[in-house]
Amino acid sequence: MTRIAAVSPVLPEYAYPQEQITRELTALIPSPRRSTMERMHAASGIGTRHTALPLESYRDLGSFSETNDLYIEVATDLAERAVRDALAQAALAPTDVDFILFTTVTGLAAPSIDALLVPRLGFRPDVKRLPSFGLGCVAGASGLARVHDYLIGHPADVALLISVELCSLTLQRSDESMANFVATGLFGDGAAAVVLTGDELAIGSPTAARIVATRSDFYPDSLDVIGWNIRNSGFEIVLTAGVADVIATHFRAGVDTFLSEHRLTVSDIGCWIAHPGGPRVLEAFASALELPRERLALSWDSLERVGNLSSSSVLHVLADAGAQPAGTKGLLFALGPGVGAELVLLEWP
Repeated sequence: MTRIAAVSPVLPEYAYPQEQITRELTALIPSPRRSTMERMHAASGIGTRHTALPLESYRDLGSFSETNDLYIEVATDLAERAVRDALAQAALAPTDVDFILFTTVTGLAAPSIDALLVPRLGFRPDVKRLPSFGLGCVAGASGLARVHDYLIGHPADVALLISVELCSLTLQRSDESMANFVATGLFGDGAAAVVLTGDELAIGSPTAARIVATRSDFYPDSLDVIGWNIRNSGFEIVLTAGVADVIATHFRAGVDTFLSEHRLTVSDIGCWIAHPGGPRVLEAFASALELPRERLALSWDSLERVGNLSSSSVLHVLADAGAQPAGTKGLLFALGPGVGAELVLLEWP
């Protein structure tokens, strides 16, 4: 097994009620369908969101180049906060880290953000790095899974997963699509860092969750369901109602197959950690798994407090899960562009 030694969720300092964000954005995206946008935001189930910049600063966002420079600056600072806190929780130093997986889908940088952190935090010059772009909302779960794969082969190593998403900086003020109306009311900004260790290292709380196994699923005929179109103005959202249909058609079969490989069923899972993709997504997960709403309470609560943080969201929910009763089995999962899903089987010893 892989040990989860520490989880550190972080948020930008700027936080606003959903209603205030809606008022600002309806002014920035003038449309005769303003009432539709307001209605979609109100139906999101979100009370508060955090933003990379003060809300009034979005009136003056410039070109894609200028916005991406802001992304690099803020993302590096947020990642540093998350990493410092996660390492402190695990009583480790940056020089103890052997492998870093960094993921984002809301900005571009080369050198990547993890490279910028090496001199800033003092990682070893021989630290292994793997930056990832394009997995979208599934990347928090996929990041845990791929770090787990690495640690299976390096059981005495310390690994670090870093996720940073600044969704607000992808704002498209000329996009009057329904997808943009939904996205501007759904996505928030945040980051997370997770310290994981191989099973030869006894680091972190002895009651912390461990990763038992993982599964990846790639769903057919779903490439146009969710993602980005890359335009001169930056990232233009692709977000369709088909996400819920994909979950209804494919998700349960993958979960049942995965759990059966470990002699488990849905009824054996005591802790559900679902990516809070939005009300329709959480409802579709619950319906597919035949679970009452309260079984996904951690994800509903996270959605209400901070919105959908893309890849960072499921890691925030993992942090919220905290310690569970000894022997509890958990399932962490998310979906992203592809459409692909990642399932992570957890156990609290």
